[in-house]
Amino acid sequence: MHMTPLHAPDFPHGLHWLNAAPTELRSLQGSVVALAFVDPASAWCMQRLADLAVLERRYRGRLQVRILAQPRFDAHRDPLATLKRLRRHGVSLPVAHDRDWHAWQRFNIESWPTVVLIDAHGMLADRIVGTPGVGALEAAVSALCEQVLEPPGTTRAVETNPEPRAPLRFPTGLVVTAERLYVADTGHHQILECTHAGRVLRRFGNGTADALDGEPEIASFCRPNGLSLLREELYVADTGNHLLRRINLRSGAVQTVLGNRLTRTPAEGPIQSLQDVSLPSPTALVAGNSYLHLTLAGDNRIWTWNQSAGLGILECRAGSGQLGQRDGAGILASFAQPSGLAQVQQALYVADTLGSSIRGVQLRGDLTQTLVGQGMWEFGDADGQRQQARLQAPEALALDPDAPLLWIADTGNGCIRSLRLGGGVVTRLDLRKLAGPAGVAAFGGKLWICETDAHAVLCLDLASNTLTQVPIDE
Repeated sequence: MHMTPLHAPDFPHGLHWLNAAPTELRSLQGSVVALAFVDPASAWCMQRLADLAVLERRYRGRLQVRILAQPRFDAHRDPLATLKRLRRHGVSLPVAHDRDWHAWQRFNIESWPTVVLIDAHGMLADRIVGTPGVGALEAAVSALCEQVLEPPGTTRAVETNPEPRAPLRFPTGLVVTAERLYVADTGHHQILECTHAGRVLRRFGNGTADALDGEPEIASFCRPNGLSLLREELYVADTGNHLLRRINLRSGAVQTVLGNRLTRTPAEGPIQSLQDVSLPSPTALVAGNSYLHLTLAGDNRIWTWNQSAGLGILECRAGSGQLGQRDGAGILASFAQPSGLAQVQQALYVADTLGSSIRGVQLRGDLTQTLVGQGMWEFGDADGQRQQARLQAPEALALDPDAPLLWIADTGNGCIRSLRLGGGVVTRLDLRKLAGPAGVAAFGGKLWICETDAHAVLCLDLASNTLTQVPIDE
């Protein structure tokens, strides 16, 4: 959308910069400036920031990017929680915490994500709303940068107070067996195979954000998230690459099994080529003998890859693709960034993050029902019968193998909750407040938890309620 030429207003006084020195817009004149207004919890906003990071590197010196983050959830009114959330997604661009929405109002923003483009003379030049693909954004940025004949020599802002070096960096996905603990070490772009005591036996991925297949030390991932184990094969939702990967635990070889790294809308039907399938931001998965269920946070739908014939069939099990929280059969339902997944027989359970809800999908008939949650903007922190309980931006689920319980990583509230299947009662575990828990697994009377923002994996003995940190490779 082209804008009537006007001088860009400066940032509101007192804007809190989280990871860079305070900036005034006029100090950036001579460069094209992209102001990205984002919700820290949104997968689409994170994709837009990834697009902008690529463009800033391409037009180094001619393009300066600044992020304005507004809190959709109460959890993100905390500046540290906002910064952690962005860093978990690989963001290192300068971020301002627009806690009270003053910058949003000053620039007349109406929805996330919005990118306001300012030309080298400080004039409002364009506004890209939503995520219409990187093409529209790139064309607008390129046209403005071509007018900058001599880059002003402005260097990229140096990130202040970076995350401390630690054995883990924003871990998320977990799988636990009788002898092994598998961890998606998301920020290090690796999958770890550990003992229950935390000794690292193998690392899959070389630590760089890429999409190479091959031996463990050659292969690479980009912000891997959900994990699912099927016999000797560990499936990985490679979120940053928009791919489904598989690790052969006998040989250690990593293989891309589905996806083309594009964020286009997937197409239903028989698969002609595995590389023709788009998987925008896969986050969680459940693998079975001839199928794989998958949540796509960037698509707002639940998909099944049925591998019973040929290269298989891709089926949309639930969701219209539109952001929302509506129950119904198949595409009549809608989701709001589904991020966690668990299966009990013919039922899928989904952590619907932006809806602060838990949804159930009956695979016979593909009927979606809301089990916990009251709507897109209704969130809170309350136990009780599922109709009255409240969550805040839950991101992960795990089924208890020993009881009819669904464990919930209630990320925004910094706690772990359980939903009793059948009875419908939601109960909060009596633990200290956790820092952004975004992974959970249950096995052998214990609960394993990714305390994601603290770069840690915890183990809770359910019988004694004893919580300990697993000393991963320390």
